[in-house]
Amino acid sequence: QLMAGLKSRLQALWEERELVLSEARECTKRGEELEAMVRDLCKPNEFERYMMFIGDLEKVVSLLLCLSSRLARVQNAMSRMDGNTDAEEKQSLNERHKLLSRQREDAKDLKENLDRRERVVSGILAQYLTEQQLQDYQHFVQVKTSLLVEQKDLEEQIKFFEEQLENLEQSIP
Repeated sequence: QLMAGLKSRLQALWEERELVLSEARECTKRGEELEAMVRDLCKPNEFERYMMFIGDLEKVVSLLLCLSSRLARVQNAMSRMDGNTDAEEKQSLNERHKLLSRQREDAKDLKENLDRRERVVSGILAQYLTEQQLQDYQHFVQVKTSLLVEQKDLEEQIKFFEEQLENLEQSIP
C-alpha cells in the first residue's frame, strides 16, 4: 500500500512537472516576443542591459534555489546526528554548512544587485513601452521567477519520493 501511495504521488508530481514545463515554454515564447520588441524600441546598449538582466535573472534565482536546497539537506543531516555520529562526519557537515551558508549569503547579495538592475531596466523600458507593455514585462519577470521556483520545488519532491520508493523496494526481501 505504501509503495502504491508513493507511486501515485510520483505520478501526480510528474504530471504537475509537465504542466509547469508547458507553462515555462509559454513564458519563453512570451520572453522572445518581449525581446524582439525591446530590440526594436531601445538603443543597442539599453537592449544589451535588458538581455544581461534577463540572462542573469535565471542564473541567480537558480543559484539561490540550489544553494538553499543543498543547505537544507545538510541541516537535515545535522539534525539526525547523535552520540553515535563520528567526529569526522560531524566536522564535515559543519564545514559544509558554513560554506553553503556563506555561498547563500553571497547569492543573496547577487540577488539584491539583480533587483537594483531590474529597477534600472524597468526605468529604461518605461521610456519606450506603453503602460500595458510595461506591466506585461513585469508580469513576465514575475512568472519566469515563480516558474523557476516551482520547477526546482517539483524536482526536489520528485527526487525525494523516488529515493523513498527505492529505499522501500530495497528493504523488501
